[in-house]
Amino acid sequence: MEARSTRLPRRTPRRAPWLLTAAGVFGATLSAFVAAGAALPVLPRYVHGPVHAGDVAVGVVIGAFSLSAIVVRPLAGYVADHRGRQPVMLAGTLLTAAAGALLLAAASLPVVIVSRLVMGAGEGLLFTAGSAWIVDLAPEERQGQVIGLFGLSVWGGMTLGPVLGDQLLGAAGYDAVWVAMTVIPLLGGLLAWRLSEPPRPAPDGDGGRLIPRAVVVPGASLALANAGYATMAAFVVLELARRGIGHGAAVFTAYAAAVVISRLLLGHLPDAIGARRSAVLAGAAEAAGLAVIALANSWPLAAAGAVVMGAGFSMLYPALALAVVQATPERNRGRALGGFTAFFDIGMGLGAPIAGAIASLGGYGAAFWTAAGAALGAALIAGRWLPTH
Repeated sequence: MEARSTRLPRRTPRRAPWLLTAAGVFGATLSAFVAAGAALPVLPRYVHGPVHAGDVAVGVVIGAFSLSAIVVRPLAGYVADHRGRQPVMLAGTLLTAAAGALLLAAASLPVVIVSRLVMGAGEGLLFTAGSAWIVDLAPEERQGQVIGLFGLSVWGGMTLGPVLGDQLLGAAGYDAVWVAMTVIPLLGGLLAWRLSEPPRPAPDGDGGRLIPRAVVVPGASLALANAGYATMAAFVVLELARRGIGHGAAVFTAYAAAVVISRLLLGHLPDAIGARRSAVLAGAAEAAGLAVIALANSWPLAAAGAVVMGAGFSMLYPALALAVVQATPERNRGRALGGFTAFFDIGMGLGAPIAGAIASLGGYGAAFWTAAGAALGAALIAGRWLPTH
């Protein structure tokens, strides 16, 4: 009689396999946004200094990033639906690295603008494909939370990047910042290259719209809200320096850190209370934070306003993106998210130059008050027209 085996079956790991791929997508995206964040506190000083240009030029340089991304994001979503997420992400990391390399050329406004256009194209490819890939992987009941957590790749980069850029500038000059902006995305590209992508449903073969109708309302809300971020990115360093307060890079870092912390603590809200309610609360909080910055007479008060603004914006993108995902078939998800995120760049591309023009006419404070009004408009659009599910 055979002896009965007493060996127990081997226990398989409980960690879901999708988390490993998601971590790789997150890391590749984070690397590019660290590079993008490093430029933000440096470029306004570079434009005022070696380039010898003024406030309108600062707004154009900051906003140029978004002009190419507006065009690239819907196309990136279309290609990601038809050819896969991974090749689009790889192309994005290479373009992001090329943008840093361009800044090593002679200091001139056209070179800086071209670099920002290349950076925008790279980020448009990378984030569009990455966000679609993340939603593909996420459990349906956690899509809003996972979208928000993936957004930490952006705001983690925007937290670390400005500190890195500011420190490198002080220690070794502008070229050290540009070299870091070149090398870091290449490391992210190596990470993306090693990922594997599962099969997905075939996309529609109807050659449909690059920007589906389902993204227009949430996209318009996102564009208005992002005008506040554009104003912050372009002018908070210069405004606090003008008031004699200083610490503008630290205030921007407080904003980005608030986005990161709020995503971790409040990331469940869009799934729990719905996309529309979350978006309304987010727009109102962003408007309040911008108003505090406009009134601040000390850098701690400006930092407090930045924290309120960041906490609001932390809920806005995942809430609006969840509304888009819920209204879109999985086979067309890349195209929908590409069209939706293009509105992020519309807000940036128009918001930064408009803020620069307003700052030239009425001062930086007027630019911040205008941005607060735009954030309130975002809340009103979400409350009035965003569908409930």
